[in-house]
Amino acid sequence: MEEFEIKFLEVDVPSLEKKLLDIGATKVGEYDYSRAIFDYPDYKMREKHSWLRLRTDGIESTLTYKQSINEKLNNGEIKSVGMKEIEVKVDDYEKTYKLLKAIGFIARIEEKNKRVRYTKDDVVFDIDFWPFIPPFLEIESVSFEKAENGAKELGFDPKDSFENSVKKVYKKYGYDIDDYSSITFEGMKKK
Repeated sequence: MEEFEIKFLEVDVPSLEKKLLDIGATKVGEYDYSRAIFDYPDYKMREKHSWLRLRTDGIESTLTYKQSINEKLNNGEIKSVGMKEIEVKVDDYEKTYKLLKAIGFIARIEEKNKRVRYTKDDVVFDIDFWPFIPPFLEIESVSFEKAENGAKELGFDPKDSFENSVKKVYKKYGYDIDDYSSITFEGMKKK
C-alpha cells in the first residue's frame, strides 16, 4: 500500500475544525498515540529511509513497516513522493515491543502525540498535536491529486504544503529527533 500525504503547518485548530464540518467531513475520533520506532542496531533501515513503527491508541495496536519513496530533484534536494506501508494489527503493544527487542531490533525513539481525525470520501484529515511544536494538518488519500483537492476544499494552496515526515517538521522548528530517545508532552529526553 502507498500513502500520499501533505501537511500544512501551524494551523488554527478551531477555525480548521469548523471548515472541515462546513465541507461535509465527518469527525471520526480523537486519539492519544504511543509509538516506538524500531531499527537494526546498525541503523540499516534508516539508511534506506525505512523503519518499523509499533503504535497504539490504547485500544488498537499496529505494527507497520514504512519506507519513504523519494525523488531526487535537479537542485539535489530529496522530495518525498509517497510512502510504502505494510501494516498489521497486533493484539498486545507491550508483548510486541518485547518480541521486537528479543529478535534484535532496537527502539530508536519512543514518542507520544494526539490526533483528531476527520474523513470525507477517501480523504483523511488528521489534526496532529506533537510535543513542543505547533499543531499541523496532515491530509492523506490514495493519490496526491486527491489530497491536494481536499486541501483546496479547505482553502489551502497545495503549493504551501509540507510534503515531508514528522522528523522534518521537527527539524523545521530546530529539533533533530535523532538526538532524542523520547519525545512526550512531559519532555524530550536526549540520547
